[in-house]
Amino acid sequence: MTSKALVPAVIESAGPDAKRRFVEFFTANIRNPNTRESYLRAVRFFCQWCDDTRTQLTAVEPTLVAAYIEEIRERYSDGSVKVHLAAIRMLFDYFVTGGILPFNPAQAVKGPKLVVVKGKTPVLSARDARTLLDSIDTSKIVGLRDRALIGTMVYSFARVGATLKMNVDDVWLNDRRYWVRLHEKGGRYHEMPLHHNAEQFLLEYMDAANLHGLHGIPLFCTVGRRRHLTETRMDRNDALRMIKRRARQAGVSPRICCHTFRATGITEYMRNGGTLEKAQQMAAHASSKTTNMYNRVHDQVSLDEVERIVI
Repeated sequence: MTSKALVPAVIESAGPDAKRRFVEFFTANIRNPNTRESYLRAVRFFCQWCDDTRTQLTAVEPTLVAAYIEEIRERYSDGSVKVHLAAIRMLFDYFVTGGILPFNPAQAVKGPKLVVVKGKTPVLSARDARTLLDSIDTSKIVGLRDRALIGTMVYSFARVGATLKMNVDDVWLNDRRYWVRLHEKGGRYHEMPLHHNAEQFLLEYMDAANLHGLHGIPLFCTVGRRRHLTETRMDRNDALRMIKRRARQAGVSPRICCHTFRATGITEYMRNGGTLEKAQQMAAHASSKTTNMYNRVHDQVSLDEVERIVI
């Protein structure tokens, strides 16, 4: 968000100090671009609701925030509602510390209770994941790039954001084995050795693209009109479009997304005797509960049990 971005009318009408604080909140206070985008969308919805109900910023009270939360619960999942409330609460906190408001009207408002024990990310079977990788035409540079990107995510349990932020020099040889440096949230780095398949995919791509020895250059770049690599780093939308296209070509589930490969890798690792502790370490998760949400081993167990019903 830039200073030229449209500021909601309810913020604009509250004066220049409120407008400045609003812009600061989404630029200087929230560093993660995905969180920024999500929170900005949620706050805009709330500000539009205030405009529709002709509520000024200084007139927002806990009862009004609670009414808004109850209204959007009819349209959004509990998880989305909690994100909306968190965004509103954090923005009002920023207004309070900046002297714009005397108190946070969203602080006392309770969101829906949400207990998540299993993730919703679509997961591929090992066979379908292999089918997808094998279906990619690697006679051209774009195919080598796509296979290397997918292979890095599935064999390293890597987030798409952490993978796309990699530069060429984030792949290096260490004691006769190649390692990768993943750029995690909050500016953290996560280093781990490459699975032999992922190593093959990456090296074949880097060989074809003449990337070896370069520093500070994005590892995964977009492709221009002439199907040559550009110098522009791929973003999440580029990756998602590629994945959807590859899924259609391979005839695997069209529901898969960028996160699918993280969940697929963790599931297959656990299915083959891996431990939750090591999976957590490899995925760079702060909590094993988060890692376990990606583990779908028990999905197959449940299916096996259901098929015992012979009628």
